[in-house]
Amino acid sequence: MKKLFPKGLLAIALCCGAGMRVSAQQRDTVPPTPTPANPPVEFPSNVGTPQQYEIADITIAGTQYLDKSLLLSLSGLNVGDKIVYPGGDQFAKALQNLWSQRLFAGGGINVTKIEDGKIWLEIELVEMPRIGSFSFRGIKKSEADEISGKAGLRKGNVLSEGVKQNVIGVVHKFYADKGFGNATVKVDQRIDSGAVNSAIIVFTIDKGNKTRVSEINIVDNYNIADNRLKKRMKGTHEMTRITLHPDTKVIYKDSIPESDNFWQTYGFLQPTRSLEKLDPYFRFKLFSSAKFNEAKYIEDKGKIIAYYNKNGFRDALIVKDTTYNNASKNLNVEIQVSEGKKYYFGDITWKGNVRYSDSLLTRMLGIKKGDIYNLELLEKRLGKQMSQEGGDITGAYMDYGYLFFQIDPVETAIHGDTIDYEIRLREGPQATIKEVRIAGNEKTNEHVIRRELRTIPGEKFSRQDLIRSNREIANLGFFNPEKIGMNPVPNVQDGTVDIDYTVEEKANDQLELSAGWGGYIGLTGTLGVTFNNFSLRNIFKKETWDPLPSGDGQKLSIRVSSNGKAYRSYNFSFTEPWLGGKKRNQFSVSFYSSYQNPYAYNDYYKRLYNDTTTSPNGSFRVLGASVSLGKQLKWPDDYFSLIYSVNYQQYRLKNYNYFGIPGFSTGNANNVNLKLTLARSSVDQQIFPRSGSNFMLSGQFTPPYSLFSPDRNYQAEPIAEQFKFIEYQKYRFNAEWYVPLSKPMGSDNKQFVLKVAAKFGYIGRYNNRTTLSPFGRFELGGDGLSNFAIYDRDIISQRGYPVYYTSNPSVNPESGQPAGYEGFTVFNKYVMELRYPFSLNPSSTIFGLAFVEAANGYRDIQDYNPFRLRRSAGLGMRFYLPMFGLLGFDYGIGFDRLQPGQGLKNAAKFTFMLGFEPE
Repeated sequence: MKKLFPKGLLAIALCCGAGMRVSAQQRDTVPPTPTPANPPVEFPSNVGTPQQYEIADITIAGTQYLDKSLLLSLSGLNVGDKIVYPGGDQFAKALQNLWSQRLFAGGGINVTKIEDGKIWLEIELVEMPRIGSFSFRGIKKSEADEISGKAGLRKGNVLSEGVKQNVIGVVHKFYADKGFGNATVKVDQRIDSGAVNSAIIVFTIDKGNKTRVSEINIVDNYNIADNRLKKRMKGTHEMTRITLHPDTKVIYKDSIPESDNFWQTYGFLQPTRSLEKLDPYFRFKLFSSAKFNEAKYIEDKGKIIAYYNKNGFRDALIVKDTTYNNASKNLNVEIQVSEGKKYYFGDITWKGNVRYSDSLLTRMLGIKKGDIYNLELLEKRLGKQMSQEGGDITGAYMDYGYLFFQIDPVETAIHGDTIDYEIRLREGPQATIKEVRIAGNEKTNEHVIRRELRTIPGEKFSRQDLIRSNREIANLGFFNPEKIGMNPVPNVQDGTVDIDYTVEEKANDQLELSAGWGGYIGLTGTLGVTFNNFSLRNIFKKETWDPLPSGDGQKLSIRVSSNGKAYRSYNFSFTEPWLGGKKRNQFSVSFYSSYQNPYAYNDYYKRLYNDTTTSPNGSFRVLGASVSLGKQLKWPDDYFSLIYSVNYQQYRLKNYNYFGIPGFSTGNANNVNLKLTLARSSVDQQIFPRSGSNFMLSGQFTPPYSLFSPDRNYQAEPIAEQFKFIEYQKYRFNAEWYVPLSKPMGSDNKQFVLKVAAKFGYIGRYNNRTTLSPFGRFELGGDGLSNFAIYDRDIISQRGYPVYYTSNPSVNPESGQPAGYEGFTVFNKYVMELRYPFSLNPSSTIFGLAFVEAANGYRDIQDYNPFRLRRSAGLGMRFYLPMFGLLGFDYGIGFDRLQPGQGLKNAAKFTFMLGFEPE
């Protein structure tokens, strides 16, 4: 005789002369009754008396997919085991072990033979059906693929009720996150005739209408207005509403009804009260989504309480809350709060401090008796919530090596609404750095990283040095700045600390390659390579070439560019950032040469039009070299550096009239100058800075030749003779600030960043006896690429404008240019950008920006007017790719190019950039 038992119920049945079976079956599945693998057998007459038997053999029956030896192992029964039958609990335990695997719809244990103190068993199981196929109806294929991935649905998996419920839960969460809070799921299951014990399952999904929050009703908030609390709810917002019949249904009401004295108390003169009065009828929400997300709503309730605590209501709590659909099938949210009373700080005393006095700690804390109670502020000032910007008491101790420092604020008394605190400190010993370990640098040599570190073995631990080391590693440009790890490992026994740095290499070498055939002008193109982590000392070691020796942090750049007969240029530069290896002395050398033929295309066009005249033979050549040495300063702080640079350029003109200066189309000019640059950089990283600033002040001076010959009248001499040795003094000032406007969001710490920049330049003569040459001046407008500086000018780009040659914004530079292209002697430029990163992955850093800027150039200092500016605004994108460097574009609208009746077409301009960001 056989007996099947419901799920969870185990029993033992004894049948004389027929056999015995213990079984279990899942309620939601009704499998066919299994047929025993062996027929019933005759048992001895004394089988009803419990006796001990030895298991002679165990067989598994009824399984289709599962490994029988594994199932036997899971059951816990083994051949040779001693069991008591009937009356023992071994069978119940075996079935319980198998049932816990959630693979079976039913099962039992058959006793097939008893003989000579031995017993033969058969474990008969009914497997749950397998998923033969599954599908989703009512939704897009992309959504179905995402849901099946999240739910872990796979063909051939066991199909249980738990699997179905898991899919239903995933569907509800998936669409709730998208704002569809009323999604329904219907599950249809049928036998798959094409496979044994398989089922076809179909999920029919109805997303329903999007659930949006219509109303947030907060009651019993007498001290903080509704709109202030709703602003704390960053993930739950009300939808836009314009109606003459507002929804007046509410579940929660204020314990103390508010009297409607809006007009009597002149509430219409207060913007906040006026908006609250209009809210039931008119609410405009342009940039906030009103979809409801359960997880974000739970977070928002916590933010409401945190805001109450921040304003002194430390006993505030949410009594109850509910959500329900209104008549329009949108969601209403109702929250009842209990504010409690408002508290204030009382006496704050210190205990356990030796390093700093009570008065100094009180000043650092910045909280006085009578201030509104704010636990979040207290913990932040104490340093319980660590922050990189520092300024807290814990940071002050850790900057002096107190790594084991602990601080605890303890409430000592509550007098009505005033709370006294005792701040208990355990300073501990000053920790000494024992070991500094670096991991993850597969390409860069360890000494390149180690020389940037401020944490030196044997010195006292400092949190500020740790943060600064992170910045220095990031600014090398060799590693992913988002993946730099710093882990202090304290050794309490000996009062030391080990510091583990981890880095992740990123590709930062760049290749510039383009080629073409220009017909008459010949081959055109550019070949440029920049190795940003070059190693000169390994250049003769063949095994280090990949494709060139690398790892020492040096920079090697080679670039060749040609436009056939029209233009050629050659550039070479090398930089050693640590000359000598002991101090940050940056040494650089560069050489460059360029050739331009302004008449290269003339013969081509003359052939097209059968013109037999001869074109003049003209050219403009530039040969230059530069040597510079930069030194890091320690005063005013070690963010400063001083750079000395000696430069030489030779200009050779032959029938070249570009500058429009009479008498200066043929001749040679030499420019020997010394440039001194004082710079300060504190940005956290180079590609997408989030904080910090850059400042640069430079002076560039040629020898004052005219001072050596005070009686010589230079202006009476031919221009070509005057410019044989160029004479000028030149000053530049650049300033940039980066300010984060939001807290880091998401796992990759994305945030809005504001960039503000100001630039100024001036070039002039030493005295009035000389003529200022066109070389070294400023050229404004354009994209900084098409107007490349082959004649040694500072190119100051301006988005939304082409290159312009007049300081008057009302003159359209495209309508005509004044005679001469000698350039400006004074300029200023102001920029403001709002930036947001779309990807901070080092393999493709992408961010967008919105900008406003204003700039202008002036012929001389007498013409200078810092308020006569060309203004523009627009949008842009930047793409930093390791192999190609910067790719970017801007779309700018020049407001001073707007013409009546012409719209934006003639005032807008696309600006492209490749390889570098123009000034």
